[in-house]
Amino acid sequence: RGLEIHYDADLPAKTGVGSSSSFTVGLINALKALRGELIGKTELAKLAIHFEQNVMKENVGIQDQILAAYGNFNKIEFNTDDSFDVTPVILNPERLKILQNHFMLCFTGVTRFASDVAIDQLNNMKNVSNHYKKIHELVDEALSTLNKQDESILEIGKLLHESWLLKRELSHTITNPQIDSIYQSGLDAGAIGGKILGAGGGGFILFFANPEAQPKIREKLKRLVQVPFK
Repeated sequence: RGLEIHYDADLPAKTGVGSSSSFTVGLINALKALRGELIGKTELAKLAIHFEQNVMKENVGIQDQILAAYGNFNKIEFNTDDSFDVTPVILNPERLKILQNHFMLCFTGVTRFASDVAIDQLNNMKNVSNHYKKIHELVDEALSTLNKQDESILEIGKLLHESWLLKRELSHTITNPQIDSIYQSGLDAGAIGGKILGAGGGGFILFFANPEAQPKIREKLKRLVQVPFK
């Protein structure tokens, strides 16, 4: 017999928040459950990756599928043999709450196909290999900051800003005058840092700002759709 599936989402597709991979992971999990089968997180992630990369022929990474399959807050290490390791990031609940309260999500109003943006990044990868190495180093710096209760959470905002300056040079498709204007407006209004989410070229911008500065940022960017971080 046939199967008809209806899908509804609160957020638009092609915006850099992993909605495509979340849908793929959820669909595979649901179909497995319909057949009475249990599937582990690793297998679920690998099936979603296979579907997006090999069946749909999309030029996409694998982090979104892994995060959707595993859930929670994790560090993912990608190995040269195409395997991956997932390590949970355990934070003090109060520290996690403080972190979440510093994030803001703003929709640029532009949607794009991540595959189209990513293919240019892939073609340019050898030319900016040092940028990728530095971005990789920022991960451990961020984790160190998060795990030190006596270190200011504001350092995360500075690291995000640094990562954005590196990311925007990976490909000319990642940013544009509209995105740059929105980002600079956020900084001018009090944001400490931020970055475009996903492949770039549009979608959501994540800002990091003190809760006290956020009303001014919202007012400055009131023309944009703003979505609660949690």
